[in-house]
Amino acid sequence: MQAELPGASPFPTAPRDAEAVLDGLDPEQRAVATALQGPVCVLAGAGTGKTRAITHRIAYGVRSGVMQPQRVLAVTFTARAAGEMRGRLRQLGVEGVQARTFHAAALRQLQYFWPRVIGGELPRLIERKVQLVAEAAGRCRLRLERTELRDLTGEIEWAKVTQTVPEDYPAAAVKAGRETPRDPAEIRQVYKVYEELKRDRGVIDFEDVLLLAVGVLDERPEVAEQVRSQYQHFVVDEYQDVSPLQQRLLDLWLGPRSSICVVGDASQTIYSFTGATPDYLLGFRARHPDAEVIKLVRDYRSSPQVVHLANGLLSQARGQAAQHRLELVSQRDPGPEPAYVEYPDEPAEAEGTAKRIRALLDSGVRASEVAVLFRVNAQSEVYEQALADQGIAYQLRGAERFFERPEVREAGMLLRGAARAGGGAVDPLLEETPERLADQVRAVLSSRGFTPQPPSGSGAVRERWESLAALVRLAEDFETARHAAQQPADLAEYVAELDARAAAQHAPAVEGVTLASLHSAKGLEWDAVFLVGLTEGMMPITYAKTDEQVEEERRLLYVGVTRAREHLGLSWALARSPGGRASRNPSRFLDGLRPGSATRGGARGTGRAGAAGAGREGRASRSRSPIKCRVCGRVLTEAVERKLRRCEECPSSLDEALYERLRDWRSREAREQGLPAYCVFTDATLIAIAEQPPGSAGELGQISGVGRAKLDKYGDAVLSLCGGVDPAATPSERPDQGDISDLWDENGTSEGSPEDSPEK
Repeated sequence: MQAELPGASPFPTAPRDAEAVLDGLDPEQRAVATALQGPVCVLAGAGTGKTRAITHRIAYGVRSGVMQPQRVLAVTFTARAAGEMRGRLRQLGVEGVQARTFHAAALRQLQYFWPRVIGGELPRLIERKVQLVAEAAGRCRLRLERTELRDLTGEIEWAKVTQTVPEDYPAAAVKAGRETPRDPAEIRQVYKVYEELKRDRGVIDFEDVLLLAVGVLDERPEVAEQVRSQYQHFVVDEYQDVSPLQQRLLDLWLGPRSSICVVGDASQTIYSFTGATPDYLLGFRARHPDAEVIKLVRDYRSSPQVVHLANGLLSQARGQAAQHRLELVSQRDPGPEPAYVEYPDEPAEAEGTAKRIRALLDSGVRASEVAVLFRVNAQSEVYEQALADQGIAYQLRGAERFFERPEVREAGMLLRGAARAGGGAVDPLLEETPERLADQVRAVLSSRGFTPQPPSGSGAVRERWESLAALVRLAEDFETARHAAQQPADLAEYVAELDARAAAQHAPAVEGVTLASLHSAKGLEWDAVFLVGLTEGMMPITYAKTDEQVEEERRLLYVGVTRAREHLGLSWALARSPGGRASRNPSRFLDGLRPGSATRGGARGTGRAGAAGAGREGRASRSRSPIKCRVCGRVLTEAVERKLRRCEECPSSLDEALYERLRDWRSREAREQGLPAYCVFTDATLIAIAEQPPGSAGELGQISGVGRAKLDKYGDAVLSLCGGVDPAATPSERPDQGDISDLWDENGTSEGSPEDSPEK
């Protein structure tokens, strides 16, 4: 977006008046910002500045006197999005607007009204219902696998947000075409017992918050009137994702009034499995005939090449949402063409992706501006390993919130103390520090290990450093912005800014490549995005059987594509494991888009023939032999089994004493390098070494997970351990193992070394 391109200040000067709020908006965004009366529906494509438009609408309404900030309720779907909205409003000079998720707004109202209209305290909220669902299943004499339990919990959540009671669940599931994890009658019984357990224990779950809020507002008119007198203007972001229960709550909040603005894009509906539906967005004009409808199609996020691919992806879509698709028009300068890359197997795909990321980082792209997106979370592990092997820091999306990290909380306390001491007494941390704010912050944080240069590796030490570095960069930006506005920038003001950001969950960027599922990437953007694992069965996912389910998978890929500003990589692997049968096909959604492929319905290219023009990287040209169990002879397909070279159920010949020595040594190495232990060697690799102790570097190099780099780095130490010698001993005390580098030929291949090592 115009004001949110990389390099833009995170501390813009607040507009001087209402008219200044409109500066920099394009004609359509300006139309949104000035449409302050009556129902308004904003159809906003990806990257078109919808959050910018609606926050400026609220700010313009408040600054012009049409709206009172405490009378505005803006609801969205994630705490992060709500925090971002509050942060932007603060930058526009508007405080006091309630920007919350549906659940947070409903919970706040319940906590206030429950003691008054029901009596007593609101029942305790359980954050995770899976344990209670497991107990309910046990009482129904059902034994569930972990995945079944998770899916059954999801079915209960779906039933509740669609306002389906246990007795009606089987019929509702059939009508909705649900692929149920168990017999619908069994799910009905578990659902019923689960509800009884909650009542017996006086607890409620996440969905109950909305259900109870609806019940109180529906049955107590005086409560509904009080809420409506409090909130007179409503804004709903991501309106394509509302569920029937959320829409019911919104209707009760609104009452007979029409002061509502909804924003959404039917082409980004990706949560129907939770009960979300674009029907309310697409039917808004039918329910509000006098609604003003504004379309945002100018894409400020992505290059013309990325936008062209996104438009092409949706041009093949079918169904109601496709009929309302928005044709995006890029407003950015041209960039590189999207890269389509085919790999022989998943480890090669991860390794190749990590190398491409390394090249981008070496060219100057920041790690925080790179993301690897996949369909399911289980795909992340191989990319974590590949990035670690390249020495690239990464962060998993959905991990601990920034302001809740221990090092950030500790840093906040130190900065607060230094700010308090800065008035009269001299803080010893600041005694030798220049007056610049950023230098003061560096000095305070140096007492907890912050250094100008990052530590090597990508483990906990690096993650801690990245958190502290984010606070330093934020101080630099804050100081620059304050000076530009001719305002002082002292430590106390910076601490106040941190407190405000923590309250709004408006976190600064942390350096590190982002690993995330496509679903969790919604609402985010990066300079470079790598969409991986794009094969049939994964995209679309295997269990997407109906036309609508397949179309939702297409929309999910569209969301992934439109996260990229400039660099976009799309890749797939022909086999799961090295040496496996190359039977996979690239996703049907790429037909007619990737070079050399035909459009759907034509002569569809599959396998290698269909990938003409697509890059083949990694180790595609090298021959692979299947790996067999050394005990029973079965061909191994699972990654761990291939490392061990035996079936998991076959007897182990583990030398437990050697295994413990290896683990102790690995812990020391990891601590010294500031790496996670698995970045030295994974547990499976250590077990493989301890089961078949190598007597030479050549034998060690044959073990899966010991690539050339690790053989060079750790080979001597591992061989010493296998020989019963402490690797910390002096060279004269060690057996002569020779020079490991002598075992590699000019092609970089070890004698007898398998080329299928996922850690190579």
